[in-house]
Amino acid sequence: MLHTVAVLLEEPVAPFELAVLCEVFGIDRTEDGVPPFDFRVCAADPSKVLRTKTGMGVVATHPFEAARDADLIAIPGGSVDGPFHPEALELLRGAVARGARVLSVCSGAFWLGAAGLLDGRACATHWKHSTLLAERFPEARVDADSLYVDDGPVLTSAGTAAGIDACLHLVGQELGTDVANRIARRMVVPPHRAGGQRQFVETPLPVESADSLRELLDWLAQHLDEEHSVPALAARATMSERTFARRFAREVGTTPHKWITAQRVLRARHLLETTTLDVEGIARACGFGTAAVLRSHFQKEVGLPPLQYRRTFAGRDVRTPPPVPPWPAEHRSITVSSELLPQY
Repeated sequence: MLHTVAVLLEEPVAPFELAVLCEVFGIDRTEDGVPPFDFRVCAADPSKVLRTKTGMGVVATHPFEAARDADLIAIPGGSVDGPFHPEALELLRGAVARGARVLSVCSGAFWLGAAGLLDGRACATHWKHSTLLAERFPEARVDADSLYVDDGPVLTSAGTAAGIDACLHLVGQELGTDVANRIARRMVVPPHRAGGQRQFVETPLPVESADSLRELLDWLAQHLDEEHSVPALAARATMSERTFARRFAREVGTTPHKWITAQRVLRARHLLETTTLDVEGIARACGFGTAAVLRSHFQKEVGLPPLQYRRTFAGRDVRTPPPVPPWPAEHRSITVSSELLPQY
């Protein structure tokens, strides 16, 4: 049963991530039918004002020792480089050993990695830190897409607001969905987003990559509504098809087909957010041809159907479609795949 919740703090404290934990577990909502939590904010020295990333100070209410019997120990993020207090790492390991749960928000996953709790486990963090987390803890299975990952006693979440989803998921598991829904209603947030839902991010085109193909990639990004074939692209790049395929895989990290598809989905997201074009119009503008093809690729890449994505990120009514705006260069990205397929 989830009753005692302890949060471990170390400088620099991430205030928003700490506030997420305080909002879910630290507010008395018994009048709404939510069981009370024994909520403890812990630090090595609770008399010390801890520096935050925003300039304000935070004072803990309990020493680290108060987390020793907690049902849940949560880490609200902070520095990815530590230092990670040895007592805090020992408390995290001890919690898992005695059957308690541990939870991290955003960069808090680095604490769990330093404690050895990510080895052999799937985990999540903010997309910006996912590569570094995988490099630091090669035994961890880092999921760069998911909002949160629940792997046994270890629950890790992506950036900021994804921590709310992870906390509500945990409350639903331990206390039932009705309790989670009551908390969500008071917070005015969706009661449940699946952990496997994608983090909505745009990965900018790396400056150092795709040097010999940059001109072609820029041209392609401006002509996504047209049909493209490998022979035509190779000719435009003045290369043989075989050389072009090898060069594209080496410099871009995926196949031409996959790259173009990812760009079309990215442009579709941009149009869903910023225009009132209907799905058929967006499909044509992005080169998918039909709404059915767009829906298929969009669901696979983003994890949501197009109209649900629009309701979440734009909230517009689809009525009068304006002319298709130009595709800004700053919105273009590449999707790097670790699985380079020989076919193209």
